[in-house]
Amino acid sequence: MAYGLPALNEGGMVQDNAASEYKTLGGEGYAEIVVDRSRFIAYLRPVRSRGEAEVFFAEIRKRHHGAKHNVPCFVLGSDMGERWSSEDGEPQGTAGAPMLQLLVSEGVTDVAAVVTRYFGGVKLGTGGLVRAYTAALKAALADAGIVDVAPGISIRYRMSYPAFEKMRAAAARAGWTVSGAEYGDDVAFNVTGPEDAVAAMRLAASSAAGANIQPVSVEAAEILLMV
Repeated sequence: MAYGLPALNEGGMVQDNAASEYKTLGGEGYAEIVVDRSRFIAYLRPVRSRGEAEVFFAEIRKRHHGAKHNVPCFVLGSDMGERWSSEDGEPQGTAGAPMLQLLVSEGVTDVAAVVTRYFGGVKLGTGGLVRAYTAALKAALADAGIVDVAPGISIRYRMSYPAFEKMRAAAARAGWTVSGAEYGDDVAFNVTGPEDAVAAMRLAASSAAGANIQPVSVEAAEILLMV
């Protein structure tokens, strides 16, 4: 954790904060559908890098090593700027590409997806494949849930135990998150909330611990909001 204090503007927010709101998964997702005896098994996982996505793809391929198709894709970055998909042996444009298009159309990023297909003996045609792969993925999206990730601020304080309890109560009333508590002679902890809550957080800290209380650190953070 960085302990240098970044400059705050007059509104109490970190200056030059480039964070912006975006959507991602609320958790991992799973769904299975059957279309003309073919099984389509969809998996979703939140990821923050191509490396994490590739680990996920390898895990699913190992789990379903007997399947002919384990179709992967991912979207990364708050601007959805890094995108990749593969058809994994299916006809061009019938599996990975429409799966990727679905994620983009839903506005979901930092996500990796795999849809495994076990062939049931009936050819579905190109249109049927597109519908089946996207239907399975859409069901997995519903299972995972979607959250908004908004820019926020995390302030670290060190307070006495009584002051910490007052601050924790104030945070609960305001909907801020208290985390990272370290207990010793006093308590060091983070309080995290929306960017525009910095002044309110500092006021609550002053009320809890006295007007001279100063943050240990102030950092940009991300907060999750259920869609």
